[in-house]
Parts: sequence; structure tokens; C-alpha cells
Amino acid sequence: MAKISPVSIKYMIHASFEASGPVEKPDVIGAIFGQTEGLLGSELEIRDLQKEGKIGRIEVETESANGKTHGVIKIPTALDQSETSLIAAAIETIDRVGPTEAKITIEKIEDVRGNKRDYILDRAKKLLEGMQNTNSKEISGIVKTGTRAMKVQSYGAEELPVGDIESEEEVIVVEGRADVINLLENRVYNVIGMNGTKLPKAIIELSRKKKITLFLDGDRGGQLIAKNVIENADIHYVAFAPDGKEVEELSGKEILASLRKKIPAREFSSYSSRQEYSNESNQRNNREKESEELKKIDNDKLKKFLDKEVDGSKKVFILNSNLEVLRSGSASKLRYLLNGARDAYIIAIDGKATSKVIRIIEESNVRYLAAKNFTETSSNIEFISF
Repeated sequence: MAKISPVSIKYMIHASFEASGPVEKPDVIGAIFGQTEGLLGSELEIRDLQKEGKIGRIEVETESANGKTHGVIKIPTALDQSETSLIAAAIETIDRVGPTEAKITIEKIEDVRGNKRDYILDRAKKLLEGMQNTNSKEISGIVKTGTRAMKVQSYGAEELPVGDIESEEEVIVVEGRADVINLLENRVYNVIGMNGTKLPKAIIELSRKKKITLFLDGDRGGQLIAKNVIENADIHYVAFAPDGKEVEELSGKEILASLRKKIPAREFSSYSSRQEYSNESNQRNNREKESEELKKIDNDKLKKFLDKEVDGSKKVFILNSNLEVLRSGSASKLRYLLNGARDAYIIAIDGKATSKVIRIIEESNVRYLAAKNFTETSSNIEFISF
């Protein structure tokens, strides 16, 4: 089995768990390998990633009390930010360890490189103080430059990663800490991160005092984040990384080129609305075609499955077009179950389909939802009642 080099570690996943009975460390590790298998596709199989040296040795500490077992799990990874987040989310879907029920909660994902940089800077300062030669002034300048590039501060109650924004009238808002670090290293200091896709209150308040440029990844996720932030904060401009690239991986030239191509937020909103109108037209046409396809489904077979397997199960089922079960589990874990389910065609759920369930299905582009009743309707989903 390949071992991950300590130098290669980018992130550390910290998780806690609680099992309803006595379990050992091998039980926890076995559950991580076994119950995440196939969830994220062959490229993100934890067992294979560990063999390739992209995931390190899984550390587990357990403690038993009153017949229950609880403890902590640490998983080092050399994957990128999004892949590490997917692995962490998959681990939270584990609901059994050994013979007992269990719950795993991700506490945080630590950027290990950030801690290393802080240590390097502090150590460099101490070494500089002890040096006595004619070049000390030049060396001091280098260390100070490195400090500006690598030292990330915290902003507001939400402790957002930030550079120097107090003295600047214009501020660049990016998604996460890694994006902030990359801009600082390339001498763009007036930057602050949102710490994820959710819009923090501090950014909303900041947008009332500063001119905000939103700088996001060049993918569909970046487009969706931009739309949400513009709707809820006072944004002046929007800029994106080149198609398929993330802000954290851009070179200095690419950063400046992307920022020069920024557009007014109103222009982006107008373009986004036109795109949505076009997409809705296409979706209506597709729904008409798919309604015809639905008629070809063996309705007797579907009804039999809904009555026999779904009714009373308290589960959600993901079916392909042949009405074969791809995956099943708790409705609360529907988003995770849909990850990697490429042929998902019909979602069947016992009981009521909530608004949250309907939103998840819309985002996954699954067209058919079978349930006993629905809290709301949707223009993107064909409903089947049983």
C-alpha cells in the first residue's frame, strides 16, 4: 500500500463518531472503506486513493462508556479542495459501524499547508533576528514580502480569511481560504474569502461599505454562487477564472487577466436570466418528450414496486429507466445517494416529498418523482402519485 508523504498532505479531515454499542478501530476503518464504496465513482474510491498515496493512514481513537463507543477520526489527503470535501461528505453517510448503529460527523477540514506557512514565517523571523551580516536588510525585505503574501488574517465574527481590505475602497470576494492565499501570493492583497458557498453576513455588511468584485471559479458552481451572492448583497462587478479552472490554481497573469475581464453585476444578472429562459424552453421540450417515454414504462411493474417495496419502508429509492434499484437509503441522505448515480431516472420515496427533497432532485436533473403526496409543485419534475 502506497504511503502519503507528509510533504504532500494538503488537508486533514477531522470527524467525530458515536456508536450505540462496543466497536473497535478496525470496525470504524472497515465501515469507512465498505460503506463509501461506489458512492463517488471509481476515481474517488477511498481504498484505491490510499493505495495511490492520495489519502494517508486513517487515524482512529475510540473510548467506551455506558455501553456506547465514541471517538475521533483523522484522514489526511493530498487531493484538491473539492475532492476532499466530497470524501468528507461521503463519510458522513455511514450509519453503521460493525454490528451497531453509528453516526459520523465532520467537525472541520483543516488546511495543513496554512499551518506550515505560519510556522515558516515565525521561524524565519527568529532566524533573521539572530543573523549578523551586511545583507540583513535585504533578507528582511524578503521575509516581509513573504509575510504579506502568506499571512492570512481573520475578519469578523465568522473569522473569514482576509488580506488587507481596511485601507482599500475596492474589495475582491473569493470562495475560500486557498483562493485568498493564491491572490496574496500574487500581490493582490484586497481580498476576502466566504469560507464556502454560503454567503456570510460579514460579506453582506461589507458590500454596503465597499465596492465589491466577486471573483469565482470558472465552472457551473461559480455561476450558481454568483447568482446567489448578487441576489443577497450589493455587488458591483463579477469576474470568473478561465473555463474549467479554479481561482486557487491561477497564475499571477491569469488572475490579472480574469479581473480585467470583470463585468457589472447587473450585466451578469441579465445574461443569467436570458440563459434561464432559454434553459426553461429546452426543459419544456425535453419534458414533453420524456412524458412520452414515461408512457412506455411498465406501469404495472412500477405500481407493484411502489406498493411492495416503497410503501412503509421509510426509505428513498433511486431507479433507472428499467425500474432497477440503483441505490436506496434514508431520505435525509438523498443528496449523497445521488452522487455518482449516473442512470438515475425515477426517485421513489415513502410518504411526503418535502420542498428540500424536490430541490435536490431538481439540482440532480432527475425528471420523475414518485411519492404519496408533495408539499409543492415543480416545473422541472414529472410527479407520480401512489
